[in-house]
Amino acid sequence: MTEFNYGIVKDPTIFQQNRLDAHSDHEFYDSEAYSYGEKSNFKYSLNGMWKFEYAKTYESCDKTFFEEGRDCRGWDDIKVPAHIQMEGYDKIMYVNTQYPWDGHEDIAPGEIPEEENPVGNYVKYFEVPEFMKGGPIYISFQGVESGFALWLNGKYVGYSEDSFTPSEFDLTPFIKEGENKLAVQVFKWTSGSWCEDQDFFRFSGIFREVYLYTVPQTHIKDLRIKTLLDEEYKDATLVLDMEVVGTGLVQMTLSDDETDILNKMNLVEGQNHMEIHVREPQLWSAENPYLFDLQLNVFGETGRLSEVIKEKVGFRCFEMKNGMMHINGKRIVFKGVNRHEFSSSTGRVLTEEEILQDIITIKKNNINAIRTSHYPNQTIFYRLCDIFGLYVIDETNLETHGTWQIPILVTKQKDNDYAVPGDRPEFTDNVIDRAHNMFERDKNHPCILIWSLGNESFGGSNLRKMQDKFHEWDDTRLVHYEGVFNDRRVDLSDMESTMYAKVADIKEWLKEHRDKPYINCEYMHAMGNSCGAMFKYTELAYEDELFQGGFIWDYIDQAITTKDCHGVEFEGYGGDFDDRPNDGSFSGDGICYSKDRLPSPKMQEVKYDYQNIKITIENGKAHIENRNLFTNTSEFTAILTVEKVGELIAEEELSIDCPPLESIDYDIELDLPKDDEYVVTLSFVLSEDTLWAKKGHEVAFGQTTVGRFIVEPGRKQPLKVTKGFHNVGVKGEDFEVLFVYQKGLSSYKYHNKELLKRFVLPNFWRPMTENDMANQLPFRAGQWKLASKYLATLVMDKNINEAPVVEADEYSVKVVYTYHLATKPASSCKVEYIVHGDGMVDCSLKLPKSEEIGELPELSMVFALDSSLSNLEWYGKGPEETYLDRDHAKLGVYRNKVMDNMAKYLVPQECGNHQEVRYARLTDDMGNGIMFLPGNIGFSALPYSVHEIEEALHPTELPPVHFTYVRVGQQMGVAGDDTWGAKTHPEFMLDNSKDLEISFSFRGV
Repeated sequence: MTEFNYGIVKDPTIFQQNRLDAHSDHEFYDSEAYSYGEKSNFKYSLNGMWKFEYAKTYESCDKTFFEEGRDCRGWDDIKVPAHIQMEGYDKIMYVNTQYPWDGHEDIAPGEIPEEENPVGNYVKYFEVPEFMKGGPIYISFQGVESGFALWLNGKYVGYSEDSFTPSEFDLTPFIKEGENKLAVQVFKWTSGSWCEDQDFFRFSGIFREVYLYTVPQTHIKDLRIKTLLDEEYKDATLVLDMEVVGTGLVQMTLSDDETDILNKMNLVEGQNHMEIHVREPQLWSAENPYLFDLQLNVFGETGRLSEVIKEKVGFRCFEMKNGMMHINGKRIVFKGVNRHEFSSSTGRVLTEEEILQDIITIKKNNINAIRTSHYPNQTIFYRLCDIFGLYVIDETNLETHGTWQIPILVTKQKDNDYAVPGDRPEFTDNVIDRAHNMFERDKNHPCILIWSLGNESFGGSNLRKMQDKFHEWDDTRLVHYEGVFNDRRVDLSDMESTMYAKVADIKEWLKEHRDKPYINCEYMHAMGNSCGAMFKYTELAYEDELFQGGFIWDYIDQAITTKDCHGVEFEGYGGDFDDRPNDGSFSGDGICYSKDRLPSPKMQEVKYDYQNIKITIENGKAHIENRNLFTNTSEFTAILTVEKVGELIAEEELSIDCPPLESIDYDIELDLPKDDEYVVTLSFVLSEDTLWAKKGHEVAFGQTTVGRFIVEPGRKQPLKVTKGFHNVGVKGEDFEVLFVYQKGLSSYKYHNKELLKRFVLPNFWRPMTENDMANQLPFRAGQWKLASKYLATLVMDKNINEAPVVEADEYSVKVVYTYHLATKPASSCKVEYIVHGDGMVDCSLKLPKSEEIGELPELSMVFALDSSLSNLEWYGKGPEETYLDRDHAKLGVYRNKVMDNMAKYLVPQECGNHQEVRYARLTDDMGNGIMFLPGNIGFSALPYSVHEIEEALHPTELPPVHFTYVRVGQQMGVAGDDTWGAKTHPEFMLDNSKDLEISFSFRGV
């Protein structure tokens, strides 16, 4: 037997030694009593506590630890599965495109760091369970990052790389009676690490389950399931190809709720083939993930039951038809998301419960597809996608971003030959092996429609060889690769695929290139407060049939729960672990939070834009476009509601019959009075409970308003006006207002309680979003921040001293301020207040055209209120935050706490805005407070000021809450095409090339 040689860790041509061939992930049992998905009773888990020794380099590690007589019981304990870095060793590190060793060691592709390349020595003592004795014994490592060597009882067993697919070995020659010593040496960086430069935290260790298993004498070692539909997608043929060890007989049962199909055949050693005709099976799709139960009872030579295999079978056909991708004969639109396996507490070690939570959240929000960015996931993920109904792009564990983007495309210091795998012969077998491992394990899952060659690995002949192999292995799926966009020397990918291409660019491309369908395998970079103008992409799929959707980047924020210097927990990102280099908060681009896996406010827009029923209500009709491929709208319950300022006036349950891929107009009889605004909503909800949501869960809605929101004028009451030397005061029956001549509105008392804690002042700034920072908005528009902080009515060195204009009559007082702004060219704005006798104050802010100063982030008035005013009620868009370019939300009356409006983005930034607000009320726990009437513009109430939020890089850096800050006005959209330069779309900017004005009212309550 070959002894281990450390040199193989540095050799990209050697990526395994003695590893068993990859095979399907089917489960097998010793009786029919076990249910599909249960752990096989041929298995014995080695998960749990192992003995562990950590070394910074291979040179400093114990190189004799695997010897049978070496006692390692005194070592530390470590959990398996777990990452070494999450168990207190090494350092946690996040980088995106660059390699982690960049700037520390100068190494070429295939070489490995020597000065710091941690090694983890693992030892597990075990005894062979009784049920395995006498049979062959194998070990399966479901995931080890990024390479490992294996010994048993002092004998070298083998070596493997490819972190995200199983590595299995035959232990039978090395097993002994009694206690056995299993030794595993894990290398953080191997030559294969050049193929694993994904945008994620960099970990190492045994991070997926480990188990022993045995097999009976007659055993189906590998199973291939294919479902072939006829040209009418009506009848089908089930094809089973089996690699068999031993001889015997197999009895097959294919069953569903209506029928059983039986067949049997003799088994011979080696390859066996079976075909079964199935008449009119229900077909599998994301809309109706119908699965048949396949059971294979395997009998040995003596006729005794040897094993039972239970699998789920979904009959479906995915194909290129008429130049487009089709599922079961229908043009498919991917409403997808990219998803990393990630947990804030355990890294890439996910429980089945966490995966299930993700799947349910995804289904509830109209997402129909997942790309496994950028490596194969755990098997349970694919089983759940089969069951719940999600289309999957299964991606090979390959990304080499750091070898080509900067050195080849940007600085041009290297030519195409530098890229990995490129045309490098030393990486050919390595990357084909990665693709093959994934294919063999995952090939039977109906959810997988497309194999992906990997992510962002430039181009070249090796990728072409991978593609050819996928086509050779599988004629029932297509092959995807995006990186060809950067290198078209060879033809790759069955579909055109790009990342973050803007809608206009996609349209331009499709004008000239009609030979392939087009998807965005990544789009809508959801970093921080983002996803603006997403609807432009989703609607393009219905404007041009060659554009077939995309996958949002990405599903969940990658952040790790840690503690600050005061012991307070927060979600840490790159740099928070003293990791250098790092890519900061660039890991925080999910539509779900890292801590609890719950949706962030962005998901509200995703759910709407991805809904499969588009509803437009106008002129007494609901125009219904059913974008489902196979589902009639009659399968849902339609509910028509009419509300008046949040009060339900009428509700009717409807049955609307609109066939899939068709449109109808449905008459809605509305005879409403003209006394106020009425909100008319047509929703489609689930008619029955499903696996992922209860009856009544809303899948689509459309909305309109009838009439207009009316504010009844207050009773005319006389006012008392007092003009002092420095102030002007206005008193009414139950309120008092005070204006300071040289500053502005300073006091509003209602029932003798002061509501204002600071001057009310104009504002032109918002806390910069990460999209704002990335497109350098602060650089272009930074004067508006100064204008917000340092405005003045008195500019001494300019000898400008404009006192406010005060005009009064018996029932109202007008006070007009001119504020001079710290900008070049010099500018000013006017704020006008009109105080009425009932306590209502009208406020308007006028800003002359100012495009020379830069884009205007916001035009608003800011109120600092007492922090006890922490209860918010508003009539506007909601319940989550909305913006000019992300406002597909329901109009209604909503309530929450002011703190609830602070979205839990990794970096504090602009959040909590609400569009089209008719009124907003802030009260203390006794119900006293202030009401704003924004007149359908934006409103936000947050516990921190614009500048406090902007200064904090983590939520724990925000100061103690002192006030409730209200901003009434309008701001630019949040953007989202990408987070490295894309700006807010022009139609969602504030057009300060012309005069701008906002107006609203407020009063005590």
